[in-house]
Amino acid sequence: MIEKQQKIKGEETAVLVGLIQKEQTQEQVYEYLDELAFLAETAGAQTVRKFTQKLPHPDSRTFVGKGKLEEIKTYVSGKKIDLVIFDDELTGSQITNIEKELGVKTIDRSDLILDIFARRARTAQAKVQVELAQYQYLLPRLKGMWKHLERQGGGIGTRGPGETEIETDRRIVKDKISLLRKRLAEIDKQSFTQRKERGELIRVSLVGYTNVGKSTLMNVLSKSDVFAENKLFATLDTTTRKIVFENTPFLLSDTVGFIRKLPHHLVESFKSTLDEVREADILLHVVDASHPQYEDQIGVVNKTLQELKAFEKPILTIFNKMDLYEEKNFDEWLEDEVKQEILLELREKWERATDHNCVFISALERKNIDALRELILSKVRDMYQVRYPYKTVYF
Repeated sequence: MIEKQQKIKGEETAVLVGLIQKEQTQEQVYEYLDELAFLAETAGAQTVRKFTQKLPHPDSRTFVGKGKLEEIKTYVSGKKIDLVIFDDELTGSQITNIEKELGVKTIDRSDLILDIFARRARTAQAKVQVELAQYQYLLPRLKGMWKHLERQGGGIGTRGPGETEIETDRRIVKDKISLLRKRLAEIDKQSFTQRKERGELIRVSLVGYTNVGKSTLMNVLSKSDVFAENKLFATLDTTTRKIVFENTPFLLSDTVGFIRKLPHHLVESFKSTLDEVREADILLHVVDASHPQYEDQIGVVNKTLQELKAFEKPILTIFNKMDLYEEKNFDEWLEDEVKQEILLELREKWERATDHNCVFISALERKNIDALRELILSKVRDMYQVRYPYKTVYF
C-alpha cells in the first residue's frame, strides 16, 4: 500500500504561481490567485508572494518559462519558503523538474484541494471518496514524480513476471483504486436505500459556491447545529434535516460547495454526495452577495449544475451576506435614499434575471429570513401539488 503523506503540515509559508494564458486577463488570474491563497490558508499555509507570467500555453517542462522560474528561485532561496503552489494542474515530470530547480516542495491546485478534502473528511463515505480521488490523481503522475514508492509487503508474490518497479507501483495503485471503488459502491448502495426510505417528502438542497454561508443558513432554517466556519469546504458530508413550515414538512440537505477548477476526480468520486443535488425537487442556490466576483461564482455553480443535469430544476437564488455587502459598498456619509436606490436596483436586476425567484438575506444576522421562509414554503407547496396532489389536503 502506497503511503500518501499530508502535503501541507500547517504554519508553512507559500508562494503562488499563476499563468495568464490566452482569453484570460491579468485581473482574472489575480482573482484566481486570491482564491488559491484562501485555499492555502484553509490548509494551514500562509501566502507571502504571488507570481504571474503571460504565456500562450504552459511550458511542457517547467510550466512557466525559464526566466520566471529563475525569478521564483531567487525569491525562494532568499526567504524561508516551504511551499510553491501552482494554480493549474501539473504533470508528474513538471513537478519533479520544478522541485529540482527550486529545491522546495511543489504542488498544484488539485493537490491542494485534495489535501483540504482529506483533512475535512469525517464519515467513512467521505474518507473513501477522498482516498479514491487521491489515487486517481496520483496514477498518471507516478512515472514523473516517484523514483521509489514504499509498499507494504514485498518478496515472493508481490511482483509480476518482468515488472519494473514503476510498473509494480502502477499495478498497486490500480488495485487500490479498484478496491476503493468497490467499497464506495457498497456505501453508495446504502446511501441510496436511506434516501429511498425518506418517504414521500419534498426534497430541497442547498447548493452554491464554497464559503457562501450554506451551513449557516442550514442552521437558521432547521434550528440545528451544523458545522460552519469561514473556510473553504467546511462541509464535505451531506447533512439532511426534516423541516416543518406551517404544518408543511420537507427535507433540507446541505451539500459540498462548488469551486472553479474543481478536480475532475473529486467530482467523480463525490458522485453519491452530489446525488442529493440530482435527486432534489427544489434547489436553493446560495450566493455570497458581498464577494466582488459573485456573478462569476454564480456562473461556476450554474455550469456545475448543468454538468450534473440538475439545472432545469426549480431554483430559488438566495443572495446571502447582505450585511457584508452594505458594509463593503456603503460608506458612512452615503445618504439613506441613495443606499435604498442602490439596493432597489440590485434587487430589480436579479428579479428580472431569475424571474422573481430570488431573495436577499443575511443568515448570520437573521435578516429577511421570514421572507425566505415564505418563498421556500410557497415552492414546496407548489411541488407537493404537482408531485403528490393527494397529500396537499393536509397542508
